[in-house]
Amino acid sequence: MEIITDRLFRHMAWANAYLFDRLAELTEAELQLTAPEDEWTAAAIAQHLVSAATRYALRLDDLGEEETPTPKSSQEVLILKELSRKADARLRLAAHEPEGFVESTRDGQIIRRARQTILAQSIHHATEHRAQIAGIFSSHGMKIVDLDAIDLWEFADFEGVGD
Repeated sequence: MEIITDRLFRHMAWANAYLFDRLAELTEAELQLTAPEDEWTAAAIAQHLVSAATRYALRLDDLGEEETPTPKSSQEVLILKELSRKADARLRLAAHEPEGFVESTRDGQIIRRARQTILAQSIHHATEHRAQIAGIFSSHGMKIVDLDAIDLWEFADFEGVGD
């Protein structure tokens, strides 16, 4: 099972890097696009994706959390890409730790979660928001993020392991 889990975390990091590379090619105005009837911009979702990943990692390794700016330029997108790379590496490392539970405090309440739940959510969360960002651009007639280019089949080809 550990081999599958490690592959999923490697895929997430690879797909996130792809996302930030595409976003770094955009103008400030394009980063501020939203889906119809929504207030979340592509830039805000990208920032949220990374800030959540650092919080998931923090719950698992207690190594701290870095400030994640909402990008307004390609340079700031590349800062987020680096922060994403760090968070993804921390999560991948945490996936190799023993099973168990972690506790955190939110709004004065103690929350107890299984490590596996946090790890699974970190992958799901990133996938969900990559798709959400792709949808924003698609709703504006732009193919900025090609989700088929970052699926697990493409990742297997990238790593040279086939299916």
